[in-house]
Amino acid sequence: MLPIAVDAMGGDNAPHAILAGALQAAELGIPIALVGPADLEGTNQLQLIVATEVIEMHEDAASSVRRKKDSTLVVAANAVREGKASAMISAGNTGATMASALLRMCRISGVARPAIATPVPVPGGHPTVLLDAGANAEVQAEWLVQFALMGSVYSQRRFGVENPRVGLLSIGEEPGKGDTLRKETYELLKVAPGINFIGNVEGRDLMTGVVDVVVTDGFTGNVVLKTLEGSLRTVVKALFTAFGQPEYADAANTLMPALLPLYETLDPDTYGGAILLGVDGVCIISHGSSSARAMVNGIKCAQEMVETGMVEAIRVAISSTLAE
Repeated sequence: MLPIAVDAMGGDNAPHAILAGALQAAELGIPIALVGPADLEGTNQLQLIVATEVIEMHEDAASSVRRKKDSTLVVAANAVREGKASAMISAGNTGATMASALLRMCRISGVARPAIATPVPVPGGHPTVLLDAGANAEVQAEWLVQFALMGSVYSQRRFGVENPRVGLLSIGEEPGKGDTLRKETYELLKVAPGINFIGNVEGRDLMTGVVDVVVTDGFTGNVVLKTLEGSLRTVVKALFTAFGQPEYADAANTLMPALLPLYETLDPDTYGGAILLGVDGVCIISHGSSSARAMVNGIKCAQEMVETGMVEAIRVAISSTLAE
């Protein structure tokens, strides 16, 4: 397999955590190409694709990608387009990562808009795929149908779900609930080929295992995702704070072995990041505060999506629906 292009300068913990994760992934046998400055230290003889610029977290996505043509993000996306890398991953500026992939890799033919698909943990089961998680604040009903199709392919390829159940995020389960967009999308999803549509779902359903793929607009999806992340972080912090009290030491020793696997399931680092679906290449978008562990898991996800042919599977699915 061609190497995975790793943006060495992206994220709050760059370059140290990024390099540590890349080195650990390389030890697992995954080919790595770091993208960073010529004087980058700690590469341990990993391949280095030189880039002289960095797009900072606060910079405007579209203008910075066009202005900084030799940035790590643009160079990584170019490496995928030119066949020098099989995939790219970055914990840097999310908008710029998406813009770089879109402008350099381009969209898969027939895809109206790419979407960010994020795994939402489900205790005791496989994650629910939520999309769009932030790429498109405003959408059209037809785009949501494509999101459902791409999300289904992703759920199949990454989590082994044979016939993913697709739900439309709304304010009630009944078909008539929601705004005009949700009602229009519902009618389209009912008759859409290749999609196992089960109807409307609510926010409370995301972590229950009753649905495999949940589609919504990027604005709503991002709010839902950040709310879940904040809630989980608060609960986990409160739990560990309580267990740290001397009077609860016995309870902590008893419960911790059972709770640690749950913590592993709920930890975003377990999944390594989101994936940008609809572009002609594999692009993993990791959290800005990604640790070395998150980078390893994100790189492993990129490798898996390359090896399972996810991009080609989406291309075939989109082409089939357009032909009908």
